[in-house]
This record gives sequence, structure tokens and C-alpha cells, in this order.
Amino acid sequence: MAGLYDVTVVTTRIAATPKALGILAETLKGPNARGKLLGCWYCDIGALNRILFIRGFGGEGELVKERAALSKSDNPFGVAELSTTMTMDTYMPFDFVAPIPQGQLGPVYEVRTYLVKPGGLAGTLDSWRKALPARLKMSPLVTAMHTIGGAVPRFMHIWPYPDLAARQKIRADAVKAGVWPPPGGAERLVNQFSDIYFPAAFSPLQ
Repeated sequence: MAGLYDVTVVTTRIAATPKALGILAETLKGPNARGKLLGCWYCDIGALNRILFIRGFGGEGELVKERAALSKSDNPFGVAELSTTMTMDTYMPFDFVAPIPQGQLGPVYEVRTYLVKPGGLAGTLDSWRKALPARLKMSPLVTAMHTIGGAVPRFMHIWPYPDLAARQKIRADAVKAGVWPPPGGAERLVNQFSDIYFPAAFSPLQ
């Protein structure tokens, strides 16, 4: 199994996010870091006091080894004292979506996470495969990916925008043009969550 993404969400104590980000800048990019850091963001609108980061791993064995080490650590990522909860999920990118890019795409990132009804992922993938090319003509996509553990199936998609006004206009234009959202999605979904994140200063995606 190749091309796996580790998506970690750290919920910090109130007002502790800036300090936690300073530590993560060292632990996620330092000489002992595992996996390739692809992006790190903090939530500004939605579930506050949350830091989300994505790391790429070449295969399942590499990722399992990292998870095992973290589970035994008394200070995972160096931010245990600043954290209230931490989740780590394994995602696979949709097979028709490009790898997570690097560079300047934001600075506004909308992270949308959906829980799909059992058996609904296949239809979701099919509708996204057909609808996404037209949507990408309106604005870029960071990634769309689905879980392979935990509460399944879930999928996450991350969209970058230059500002919140652009996000609102592009989304409205996509609906008006009939290119988005993909048809049939609502019937397959159990719930939806959307949060607005901004990149940490050290994030490869800005």
C-alpha cells in the first residue's frame, strides 16, 4: 500500500495554539521527523484551538511504525502538555486526484469532512470523478481523500482560496453553473463538517 496520508489533529488548551505551533515547527521538520510534512494549519473559524497537519508516507509499514512509536511516547510531537486531545487518521487520496501540492495557494483553506453511509464511498468516488474536472476550472483543490480506518467511510477535501470573499463567490458560481456539488452526494452522507484554517508559518503550503 503506497501513497498514504497521516492526518493528525491536535486540540490545544485555550490560548496555547501559538506555543504549540512553535514546537511543531521543530518536531515536524527536525532531523528526527518521520514522514514528509505536506501542510500544517490552525483553525480560525469552526472548531477552534485545533491544529491539523498532514504527512505523507510511502507505505503502510512505515506509517504503522510511526504510530507505534507515538503511542508509546510520553510527549508526542513535543506538545503533550499543551494538548487536550489528539487524533491520527490514515487517508488514501482519491485515485484521480493529484498529490498534495506545495507552495502558495491560500492563505484561506476550507477543510470539509464528511461521514458517508456504509457502502456509499463507491458512488461518491464515481460522482467526484465525473464532476471534478469542471470544478477545478474554477479554483484548485489541495486534496480529496478517504479514511481506511476508524469511523468509515469518511472523506476529507481541502480547498484553498485567496480570501473568504473569493471562497463565497467561487462556491456560489459553481452552484449556479451546475458543476458543483457532485450529484447524488446528499443521499450518501450522514453528516458534514466545514472549518476554515490558516497555514502555520512553517507549512509547506501557504
